Amino acid sequence: MNTFFVAGHAKLPSGMAAQNMYETLTITAEVDKKYGVIVTASCTLATEHGRDFIRQLLRGYSLYDGIEQPLAEIKKHYLGKAGNALASALKDLSKQYAQHNELTLRKAVD
Repeated sequence: MNTFFVAGHAKLPSGMAAQNMYETLTITAEVDKKYGVIVTASCTLATEHGRDFIRQLLRGYSLYDGIEQPLAEIKKHYLGKAGNALASALKDLSKQYAQHNELTLRKAVD
C-alpha cells in the first residue's frame, strides 16, 4: 500500500447533535506515504453533508506543508459549533502524523 491511515480526536462542545452519538469528534485521513497528501478524509460530524464538506475541504493538502492552510479553511468556511473541535482534531491528526514520521526516520537511521 502507498497510503496509511491516521486519526485525530477532540472533545465536542455540549449541545451538539453529534455529541449524542460521540463524546469526541474524530477526523481520519488516508495519507499518501511519499508526499504526505490527504487522499481522502472523514469525520464524525452528525450529518452526511458535514462529513462530505470536511472530506472535500481536506482532500489534497500535504501534511508536509503543515496544517495552517487547512485550519484557516475550516475557520473561514465551517460556521458550525464544531469549528474549534474540528481544528483541534486536525491538530491532533497532524501530531500523530509527525510522530509516525519521526519513528519512521529513526528506524531508517538505526
